Amino acid sequence: MGGFEDDEPPSKRARASSVESASLPDCFSFSKSANPLGSTMARPLPSQGKEVMVGSKGVIKKEEFVRIITKTLYSLGYEKSGAVLEEESGITLHNPMVNLFREQVIDGKWDNAVVTLNKIGLLDENIVKSAAFLILEQKFFELLRNDNVMGAMKTLRSEITPLGVNRKRVHELSSCMISCSPQQLFLGFSKLGIDSSTSRSKLLEELEKVLPPNVMVPERRLENLVEQALTVQRDACYFHNSIDGLSLYIDHHCGKDQIPSRALQVLRAHRDEVWFIQFSNNGKYLASASNDKSAMIWEVDEDGELLLKHTLNGHEKSVMMVAWSPDDCQLLTCGVEETIRRWDVESGKCLHVYEKPGIGFISCAWFPDGKQILSGLTDQHFCIWDLDGKEVDCWKGQRSTKTPDFVVGKDGKLIISMNGEKTILLFDRETKQERLIEEDHTITSFSLSEDGDCLLVNLVNEVIHLWNIRNGPIRVNRYSGHKRNRFVIRSCFGGSEQAFIASGSEDSQVYIWHRATGDLIETLAGHSGTVNCVSWNPANPHMLASASDDHTIRIWGAKKAGLKRKDVGSSSCSSNGIHANGNTHGNGFIHQCNGNSTK
Repeated sequence: MGGFEDDEPPSKRARASSVESASLPDCFSFSKSANPLGSTMARPLPSQGKEVMVGSKGVIKKEEFVRIITKTLYSLGYEKSGAVLEEESGITLHNPMVNLFREQVIDGKWDNAVVTLNKIGLLDENIVKSAAFLILEQKFFELLRNDNVMGAMKTLRSEITPLGVNRKRVHELSSCMISCSPQQLFLGFSKLGIDSSTSRSKLLEELEKVLPPNVMVPERRLENLVEQALTVQRDACYFHNSIDGLSLYIDHHCGKDQIPSRALQVLRAHRDEVWFIQFSNNGKYLASASNDKSAMIWEVDEDGELLLKHTLNGHEKSVMMVAWSPDDCQLLTCGVEETIRRWDVESGKCLHVYEKPGIGFISCAWFPDGKQILSGLTDQHFCIWDLDGKEVDCWKGQRSTKTPDFVVGKDGKLIISMNGEKTILLFDRETKQERLIEEDHTITSFSLSEDGDCLLVNLVNEVIHLWNIRNGPIRVNRYSGHKRNRFVIRSCFGGSEQAFIASGSEDSQVYIWHRATGDLIETLAGHSGTVNCVSWNPANPHMLASASDDHTIRIWGAKKAGLKRKDVGSSSCSSNGIHANGNTHGNGFIHQCNGNSTK
């Protein structure tokens, strides 16, 4: 519901001086103020002498403070406590006229509510009209719900329209009533984006947004103030990466120990270089792709330890990347210029093999609905497939095969891909709009933020750029310090609110920057070969994984006393590199998954 033009914020609409004058119903009569300052605010509640202030800084007005606490008690359902506070403090939440007005709204006594509204003492005619619009609009909808179409039409013509407020909304209501049958009215309002089922309590909340706060204290005002204070503390916390929520008991502060910088596990199941890793969307799994022609699924147990769940065999060439389905129930693996395989995460079974005769695949991604996948081919084409392998669409791109990366946006409409060695194309499938990110150096990889607003672009000159693609593209930051000479190095967003950037490096280290400032805050040593890829657990800001040419995956966590590093696969490996401490299935044997037979 609303009593204002849609393209103007409520604060401006409520106080606008340009509301058109119009003849009003008989219940309206505005008294002119004799205030020499020309105040348009409501008459203040009675107070004796100088206002009493509370708090160590002396900036909190006691009356406002008590009223907000009282409002909170009532909102939380503590009716008796709220009444006791009003009685004991002598400070009422609302004056008698406002209480009567609220009762009339809840009881649906619309005409009486409009009359009382004019008696509250509001001196701004525009505010009164806007509030009256909300009340009469609710009356209009309730008449319709009671099948009183003629009464609703009369209210619209003789009560709402004369207010001269929100003419666009009035026109929409009128047009819908004329063009729709009684049975289609509410469907018609819904198509216009008008909520015709708004409750009376919701109406009160809308009125609280229109009326001055000293007349009706806004709903959840205390909660909003506390949230603002916590948000300020969180934003001021340089190393904020806390798993637990912010406490009201103490001021918030995170130390550097909240950044994952200690190796908690080393996963050694792969027999060759590990090129790609990615945590599942729910953070319960990690998938890895290797030059040993296999992919692996690791499960994060309740203690945060990673256990091998499946080894996925079937590719004839190195596996270059993996992609999780939106629901994390399936996984795509892409071989180097080979096929794409779709796997069931729970069983490890290969569900389908996607291939085109004579053409290899070099990248893969899911659409947000989980019903289609996107693939990149060696001949620079993009193809969309349904899950059963039917080709839905295919088009020629201008992508450089040296950087096969592409991303499907959260809405499924935006496809981000290479458009040359130094250019990224942002293509909207629906509008056909094309936008470009143009760099001065060759692009080696890129990744999209969780909210879909920002793109992290790795460059050949050992620099990573952060681009805002929602309002641009606009380059907003840069990160440097890592080493890159010959290989594709991948970076990622991560941590609480994705406030940090992590990247691999050819000097065998993991680099972590502060996203907002660009400061390098941590380097993690431990690998003995190039760190090709990193992935930050989206459900646990204290868990970071890194994949290296040294055949290992390292799991990094926050520094905590008493924790010792665990190696998985370092002592008793079978001939295929699977460690006996991996996930077992009843008989104690490792479950290996071969995708050769299923297509």
